[in-house]
Amino acid sequence: MKTTRLLDLTAAMVLLFYVALSPPLACGDPGQRVSMTLVRGAAALGAFCLDGSLPAYHLDRGFGAGSDNWLLQFEGGGWCNDIASCKDRSKTHRGSTRFMTKTAVFTGILSNNASLNPDFYNWNKVRLRYCDGASFAGDRQVGNGTSMLYFRGQRIWNAIILDLLPKGLAKAEKALLTGCSAGGLSTFLHCDNFTSYLPKTADVKCMSDAGFFLDAIDVASNRTMRSLYTQLVSLQGVQKNLDPDCTHAFYPEPSLCFFPQYALRFIKTPMFILNSAYDVFQFHHGLVPPSADPTGRWNRCKLNVTACNPHQLDALQECFTGNLALSYFTQDPQQDNF
Repeated sequence: MKTTRLLDLTAAMVLLFYVALSPPLACGDPGQRVSMTLVRGAAALGAFCLDGSLPAYHLDRGFGAGSDNWLLQFEGGGWCNDIASCKDRSKTHRGSTRFMTKTAVFTGILSNNASLNPDFYNWNKVRLRYCDGASFAGDRQVGNGTSMLYFRGQRIWNAIILDLLPKGLAKAEKALLTGCSAGGLSTFLHCDNFTSYLPKTADVKCMSDAGFFLDAIDVASNRTMRSLYTQLVSLQGVQKNLDPDCTHAFYPEPSLCFFPQYALRFIKTPMFILNSAYDVFQFHHGLVPPSADPTGRWNRCKLNVTACNPHQLDALQECFTGNLALSYFTQDPQQDNF
């Protein structure tokens, strides 16, 4: 039975669509503090954070055998889909480099500890700071009374890449583009574009971590995530930066191409996907958003999946496995090594 099968699985269960090489967890790793680099040339490209501040990244230089290899990681942090939420975001570190810490701690896949991160410890590692609210994909600006909101994620992405190319990225031999959550979604949106900047001889891969957001039907029979993304794409001028083959295929709903399950088939660069089988964010905001459960009958289930009743367990199973079955992949799953 579906219920019995799900009880044998926990919310922390990891579902690997591809065999992705991931380093061990960096438990106890104090990490290395890496200074922020403001992209001084960004203004000339019209690339600004929500509040008009310059975008930024953190670069830890590679060494030894990894000197010509590059790992770029998109920072995550949700989205904003209306003027009010974006205005609020612009006053925080999610919308302005003015409020960001000037150093970042590099751990996990960004660690320079060979025992904890054997695959990438000596690569050039870059953390791209997230300050646009649309997974680095928007291109618009909107007047907000006496101020201006800059939805320039796509230009921020381009400005950072152009800043890194003369620092060695233009000569990359191996490169990995990755990110987590909203940054994992960015990985889907920019994977092929990343490849286009690099030498044709470079070995390029992309890996999304917890970024496979589903176009799910919630428990009130609404598409909450679709509504959010549709508003976001319209507000931030994202459509023109989505894959044109995808938007043509899904016309007249181009915003569907903001969802990985629809965009993935058009990505040509090898893509690895790492996602929790029962992602907590998607459970709480996509399948059972507060608007779909006004009486709170899902509260205990949302706190602990083992407290879900059989009906709720079946709904979870059907949502996550059913939606994932809609996706298919064009890459070769055997191409799992650099």
